[in-house]
Amino acid sequence: MTQNASNPLLQFDRLPDFGAIRAEHIQPAITEVLADNNAQLDKLIADLNGKSPDWENLMDGLDDMEDRLSKVWSTASHLNGVCNTPEIRDAYNGCQPMITEYYAGLGQNRALFELVTQLSERADELALTRSQRKILRDMLLEFELAGVSLSAEQQPRFTEIQTRLSDLSNRFGNNVLDATTGWSHLIKSEDELAGVPALTIQAAKEAAERKSQQGYLLTLDFPCYFAVMSYADNAALRETMYRAFTSRAANTEDSAKDNSGIIKEILALREEMADILGYPNYAAVSVATKMARSVADVNHFLDDLIKHSRPAAEKEFAELQAFARDVHAVSSIQAWDVPYYSEKLRKQDFDLSQEELRPWFPLAKVQQGMFAIVETLYGISIERDRTASVWHEDVEFYNIRRDGELVARFYLDLFTREGKRGGAWMADCRSRRLTTTNGQPVSQQIPVAYLVCNFAPPTSDKPALLTHNDVTTLFHEFGHGLHHMLTQENYLRCSGIAGVAWDAVELPSQLMENWCWDNESLGLISGHYETGEPLPQTLLDKMQAAKNFQAGMKSVRQLEFALFDFQLHQTQIADSQQDVVRSVMKGARDKAAVYPVPDENRFENSFSHIFAGGYAAGYYSYKWAEVLSADVFSQFQANGVLDSGTGQAFLDKILSKGGGEDALTLFVDFMGREPDMTALLRQDGLEKH
Repeated sequence: MTQNASNPLLQFDRLPDFGAIRAEHIQPAITEVLADNNAQLDKLIADLNGKSPDWENLMDGLDDMEDRLSKVWSTASHLNGVCNTPEIRDAYNGCQPMITEYYAGLGQNRALFELVTQLSERADELALTRSQRKILRDMLLEFELAGVSLSAEQQPRFTEIQTRLSDLSNRFGNNVLDATTGWSHLIKSEDELAGVPALTIQAAKEAAERKSQQGYLLTLDFPCYFAVMSYADNAALRETMYRAFTSRAANTEDSAKDNSGIIKEILALREEMADILGYPNYAAVSVATKMARSVADVNHFLDDLIKHSRPAAEKEFAELQAFARDVHAVSSIQAWDVPYYSEKLRKQDFDLSQEELRPWFPLAKVQQGMFAIVETLYGISIERDRTASVWHEDVEFYNIRRDGELVARFYLDLFTREGKRGGAWMADCRSRRLTTTNGQPVSQQIPVAYLVCNFAPPTSDKPALLTHNDVTTLFHEFGHGLHHMLTQENYLRCSGIAGVAWDAVELPSQLMENWCWDNESLGLISGHYETGEPLPQTLLDKMQAAKNFQAGMKSVRQLEFALFDFQLHQTQIADSQQDVVRSVMKGARDKAAVYPVPDENRFENSFSHIFAGGYAAGYYSYKWAEVLSADVFSQFQANGVLDSGTGQAFLDKILSKGGGEDALTLFVDFMGREPDMTALLRQDGLEKH
């Protein structure tokens, strides 16, 4: 494909020119790339008719096609997440069915499947590398899961299901975003905000001013919501915020904005898809590509963790109830009281609160320290680059070098704002790839990552100050970024996180969180924003002492979500006369939760991970990867958490390998054994349970 100078999305040999890209560029670019890819695919198959495929004449051509499409679609998807204007949303929504249809066609292309099969059978003859063999194994499984072996009568319905699921997932995510940004609550008097941190009050005041309103505008953006729920003395205000947050995209006046029906249709379609493929349920389809060996293994894993976590959680909640009763004369704790009294109890027991730590974690210092940590561990250097075009003035761009050579780049978009999806994530802008001609290297494409968070922005009189929870979020996403950026794999389908089992993909991210608690590391990432003085030893000691505060309650909350997700995808939906979703949610809460929530809580209606993201029947991956990361970090603890030798070993054996080898094989290569839950239980203080 030649470069199209009139459309900035079609400039494949450079970074996206965000200053020039407009919503009207998206659909023409996608249309052009898809048409060109389809023509290229037809030619590739025709040229190989009667010939034996090798890596260059088959896979290099497929990677060319995938790389071009990825560059356009990743940019459009990114803009849809961080600059969600009506025009960009419409353009993105218009392209989504085209993308789904294209990949469905690829997955069901019998001629292409047979060529990949032939190449896989020639692996020994061609002396294919372990990465190449892994890619082919993964592709053959993807073909099967895409319905390549289905009958001519079944394939159209299967494609129809895929297209509809894509549309429903997109609508689900848009409804959550609209429900989050569309709600606000104006407070007239600062007295009603007693207990709320000054930074949050100042931000609410400035938010009201931007809307030409008098008072303090509260929103459901997470920094604001979390601060009110954790610190507002006004119980009625906490209840108002809680009910709004937990009923997002539910029971709305506009039925099209209510995700309840979308959830049921998504589940019914996934169930039908599993049935067509010959799997007992969608959970089995999901596990087919995971590190976990079977659905039964995941069920056992979740039950085992609940067994270890729930006794601790029950004890912690009983202590919280006693504290509220004895110290605050509150006889019954409601769901919207739990964060508030938990923070009070933490303050009593450890003389520490998240807000007290903010002055010691200015974003600039945290960033600088985080960069220093990974530079030490992995032998790289990180430098700011002000030449790249960005989509918002707050966005920063960086280069990563090793021995002076540019090896990766990344964008940082860290502050919450209107039109930006909530949460935090890493996404690929460009993936590492070595292009060849006649077996000789031609050019090396370096990886580029998008790293996105939603922290409270600086105010008119203070820089951006992070809670320690924010710090761990930043480290988590940077861990994902390192996995993408420090890969040494040269093939598009296994570089970075491509080809990594979904329940292992959180290993590098959750591993990075450990450096947020280490004494030596904290010295690098903390310093008072006014004086620059280091975090006092007294605060450091309190942080360490409070590290496992309510660890059991935190664990069962994640397990409740994981259990709900995994059980839901093992439960028959289509022919049931009852509200299966609510029934499964109740079952998950009965098994894992230690305090009740109101009946109108509709958490599932905003559970984007499983209904609008890639975690369907896979949310357990967070806990699964916690086991892996705690186990791996024990190696760093044994050798020194800033030991470059251990860092280099992790880089060489796991981080740089991407999806070039099975996740379990890589883990065993680094640890010398299979994963063990002991390190996680010890880390969370749950061993005795």
